[in-house]
Amino acid sequence: MNLDEYRRTARQWLEDNTPAAEGVEGAKHFMAGLYDAGYSGITWPREWGGQGLGQAEERAFAEVARDFAMPTPIFSIGLGMCGPTVVDRGDDEQRARWIRPLLRGEEIWCQLFSEPGAGSDVASLQTRAVRDGEGWIVNGQKVWTTNAQYADWGLILTRTDVDVPKHKGLTMFVVDMRHPGVTVRPLRDMTGRAHFNEIFFDDVHIPDSDRIGEVNDGWSVAVTTLLHERLSISAGVGMSGDNPTSLEALREVVDTEDPLVRDQLVELYIRSKALQLFNQRLGQETRAGIFPGARGSAAKLLLAELTVFQADLAVNLVGPQALLEDDRLAFAVSWAPGMALGGGTNEIMRGIVGDRVLNLPPEPRVDKTVPFKDLKVGTQA
Repeated sequence: MNLDEYRRTARQWLEDNTPAAEGVEGAKHFMAGLYDAGYSGITWPREWGGQGLGQAEERAFAEVARDFAMPTPIFSIGLGMCGPTVVDRGDDEQRARWIRPLLRGEEIWCQLFSEPGAGSDVASLQTRAVRDGEGWIVNGQKVWTTNAQYADWGLILTRTDVDVPKHKGLTMFVVDMRHPGVTVRPLRDMTGRAHFNEIFFDDVHIPDSDRIGEVNDGWSVAVTTLLHERLSISAGVGMSGDNPTSLEALREVVDTEDPLVRDQLVELYIRSKALQLFNQRLGQETRAGIFPGARGSAAKLLLAELTVFQADLAVNLVGPQALLEDDRLAFAVSWAPGMALGGGTNEIMRGIVGDRVLNLPPEPRVDKTVPFKDLKVGTQA
C-alpha cells in the first residue's frame, strides 16, 4: 500500500471509529480497534506485538491523526515511556508478556519516579526494595504520577543499596498497581482536575522476574526511560485544532486581518514547526539506533517554552474570555505552566543541555562519591 492510500484508509477508519466521548472503557475499546486496524505500535517490532512498519507510515498516520481528538492520552505514559523501556531494556519474556496488551489498550501503565524529597534530583529517591527470597518487598512513596488511578502496571525506580553513591544503588521494577499494598491518592492541580496522584507502597511484593535490567543498574534504565519521556513529551508539539491554543484553533477566534495578529500567528507557526521537525529528527535517529542523548532534553525545554508562549498569545489575542471558567481555552492556559515542571523543570533541562550538548563546565557536585546513607537528602534525617 502506498502512502497516499495508507493516509486515505487511516482517515476513513478514524472518521468511522473516533468516539465523541471518552471514558476509560471507551478509550480501551477504541485502542483495541486502533491496534487491530494496524495503527497502534506502527513501528514497534512485530515479534513483540507491533506492526513492524516504517517511519514513513508512522509520520503519515500522525499527520492524519492531528485532525481527530482520539481518546488516547490515558495510554500516553505506557506508549511513550514505559513500553519503549521494556522493549529496550527488558528480556524477551517481559516483552512478550507486556507489549501487546499495552499496544491494544488492554493494560494501562504509569511511571513511578518522583518522590516528595526527590523531584528534579531523582537519584535521591528513598523508596526501598529489599530482597525477600525470589522477590522483593517495596516500601515508600511516589508523587506527581499521571494516570496512576487507572494503571494496571507501573514502572518503579527503587533504592536497593544505601552503601554506594546514590546513582549506583537503584533498581528498576514493574509493579502491579492492583496489589493490596498500593494506595493511590489524587492530587488536584490549579485546573481543578486530578490527573496527578501520590502513591504509597506498604510491603508490596514484586517477583524478581519483574525486574528490568540488573540489580543496582536502575539508573541506566531510568536514563532510557527519561530519554523516551522527553521525546514523547516533545512529540506533543500540537499544531492540532483539538488544542485550543494551537495555530488552527486561534485562527478561528481572532482577527486574522490584523497584520499584528498575523505576525504573532506566524511566530507561533515557526516555533511549532521548528520543534516538530526537530522532534521528528530525534525520533528517526532513535529508531535507527542513534542515541539522541541530551538533545531530548533540548526538545522538552523547547516544548515547555512553546506551550507557555501559546498560552500567553491566546490570552493576549482572545482577551478576558480566555480565562472564563469551564472554558477549554481557560483550562489550556492554566495548565501551560505545568509543562515547565513535568518531566524535568526548565532549569534542569538547561543544565543538562549546558553540560552535555554545549560542553559547558558542570556545576560542582559533592555527592557523586558519597554513600547514599551518609547523605542528607530530601526527607532523610
